[in-house]
Amino acid sequence: MRSAVTVSLTASAVLAGGFFAGQAQAATPVPSITAPGGFVMNNGTGTTLYGKAADTRRSTGSTTKIMTAKVVLSQPNLNLDAKVTIQKAYSDYIVAKNASSARLIVGDKVTVRQLLYGLMLPSGCDAAYALADKFGTGTTRDARIKSFIGKMNDEARRLGLRNTHFDSFDGIGSGQNYSTPRDLTKIASSAMKNSTFRTVVKTKSTQQKVTTKSGGYRYMSWTNTNKLLSTYSGAIGVKTGSGPQAKYCLVFAATRGTKTVIGTVLASPSEANRAADVKKLLDYGFAR
Repeated sequence: MRSAVTVSLTASAVLAGGFFAGQAQAATPVPSITAPGGFVMNNGTGTTLYGKAADTRRSTGSTTKIMTAKVVLSQPNLNLDAKVTIQKAYSDYIVAKNASSARLIVGDKVTVRQLLYGLMLPSGCDAAYALADKFGTGTTRDARIKSFIGKMNDEARRLGLRNTHFDSFDGIGSGQNYSTPRDLTKIASSAMKNSTFRTVVKTKSTQQKVTTKSGGYRYMSWTNTNKLLSTYSGAIGVKTGSGPQAKYCLVFAATRGTKTVIGTVLASPSEANRAADVKKLLDYGFAR
């Protein structure tokens, strides 16, 4: 009788061990990424799915422009079809900073909606300047720019972000433009609630008809720097960033079925590393 019980218990133990081992094998391993900072969350629930130095402050490059767009889109009584005349100061800024450009032409009249495409697809710092000049307040351009950057910081505080600060409208700051993977993800998640923002950031390329100084028109063609839109199934945004300090950054989002995963990688050593890191994090996010 004792022998039978022993055999029964042993068999049960083997079965249980196999069950738990199967569970362990089925669990999705946490990915290893080359980027020093990363964060992923379920956009619907806000649940954290992955974090690596998620609250460490880093330079953000052009991912800053997510907040630029968010501030513009949060303006009361916003008219997306209002026209903005492109000033020489915007093109001079691009040249002086050797900055990424939407190639806006002085004297052209470009709508706010079009400027948002120029901001988010080719990462136009000239478009960022035009929007900051348009939506800042003050009697001088410097005052308006300062005011707009103040609105960016006000919005960060409203979102409860303690590790984010902006000193520029485009990410070309003077050492006080920083955020974290967690904070940038939260900014993007909030921005994605706006239908215009969602439409813009998921656009792979666009051709926009703008009015010239002489009253004619020309077409501006812009291609999204976010290659994830073409390389990852379900990708819906959000924004690339790069620079000497920022290295290679990406705030990303993808939807499969009813689940949207959103996240950020900061300071990847190369564009290829950034792409590999993001794919790993999205795959992991959808498996959770």
